[in-house]
Amino acid sequence: MAHPVYFYNTLTRQTELFQPLEEGRARIYCCGPTVYNYAHIGNLRTYIFEDLLHRVLEDAGYRVDHVVNVTDVGHLTSDGDEGEDKMIKSARERGMTVWDIAEFFTRAFFRDWEALGLKNPGVVCKATEHIQDMIALIQKLEQKGFTYQAGGNVYFDTSRFTDYGKLALLDRQKADAQGRVDSDPNKRHPRDFVLWFTQSKFSDQAMTWDSPWGRGYPGWHIECSAMSSKYLGERFDIHCGGVDHIPVHHTNEIAQSEAAFGHPWVHYWLHGEFLVLQKEKMSKSSGDFLTLSVLTSKGYHPMDYRYFVLNAHYRTQLVFSYEALDAAKNGRMNLIERLAAMKTSTPSAATLFFESSVDDEDEVVRQIRSDLYNDLNAPKALGTLWTMVKDTAIPADRKLRVLGWVDRLLGLGLEHAFREESAPEEVESLARQRLEARKLKNWSAADELRRQIESRGWSVEDIPDGYRLRKKV
Repeated sequence: MAHPVYFYNTLTRQTELFQPLEEGRARIYCCGPTVYNYAHIGNLRTYIFEDLLHRVLEDAGYRVDHVVNVTDVGHLTSDGDEGEDKMIKSARERGMTVWDIAEFFTRAFFRDWEALGLKNPGVVCKATEHIQDMIALIQKLEQKGFTYQAGGNVYFDTSRFTDYGKLALLDRQKADAQGRVDSDPNKRHPRDFVLWFTQSKFSDQAMTWDSPWGRGYPGWHIECSAMSSKYLGERFDIHCGGVDHIPVHHTNEIAQSEAAFGHPWVHYWLHGEFLVLQKEKMSKSSGDFLTLSVLTSKGYHPMDYRYFVLNAHYRTQLVFSYEALDAAKNGRMNLIERLAAMKTSTPSAATLFFESSVDDEDEVVRQIRSDLYNDLNAPKALGTLWTMVKDTAIPADRKLRVLGWVDRLLGLGLEHAFREESAPEEVESLARQRLEARKLKNWSAADELRRQIESRGWSVEDIPDGYRLRKKV
């Protein structure tokens, strides 16, 4: 029987006991990437929180059905059906076809996914492979009287859905109805949205399909409703995404899905907060954003970023700085170094870390579970872990069991303490020479020796008692 787990439900604005539709099974849908550019580290923060959710539910005893979509049809530069198609814009700027753009950035996204140690979802579904499912859902809405056609496009009539905006509490934001007037003259109401675009609006659209309404392509919102219901059913447990999806994308998903199915759709809505940089939300629209490859090029391990993210609760804004990332890097490396010390002093350390199960009655295990089972409080769980690690009264074998379990639960990459490759003597010699150059304050020589070390696939870090060598990722 699964353990009780609690989540903050955006739909009710309350922390609630998770009660799945089917005992012992958790169905999760996560809004995936729109593959017109690299994922920035703010996007990746959301996927780390969703991965933590997956791991915690499994630890609690649930079978997890995890579905992630890939928006490879593109959507407009505004969630409100305005602006230019992001895929076309990227293809033009890069001199590639939209199909090549989608494939290139899908692969790039899942390289980041793997580097961050994210668990593979049960289903990864591409929008371009589910067009007929979207058409069928639009036809169902049409048959029930929730659509209208104007200017060649098919729109969802929000006035026909009485609960529109319940996720975003739009009924409490009357002024917004006047403020959200866009440039589409075909809409009957400001919040109506497109279910199907035709060539009448985008004559140069490269990705198009035949439909009952003319050759065209789907609106962004219909994709998630069609694919999630295909793989998880017309009712499922949890829908995740970033907080930016609440007012438009997820609001529209709820409207079209519940209008089509005639009953409540998703029971729990979980949203991750923004990563902010210099008080501004990290965004691709400015063209100035950080990617995981930028961080690794500066000597950080992808797990350093994961550790940084887990030191903040997923529902709080997180301010990025290299100083904060350095602190996370040092914290993770300190854990690895403490593990390495236990490895050398404890018989069967690897077996204890990798293969042993934890005692459910262990006080530390119970506290960490309490932290994580209460709305994924990873910062508190890490604090509990560090208290244990620093407690000299706790024997090493117990620490090794707990650390191995926590590593599997939080995905911190602590196993590197057992798998770290030793630097070859040539690299060690260069590092020793560099240390001597630094002692003599011969900075130019030290910099040149660093370059030689890095050219051999290693990074060198200065620490109080010397240096630390790491194999570059």
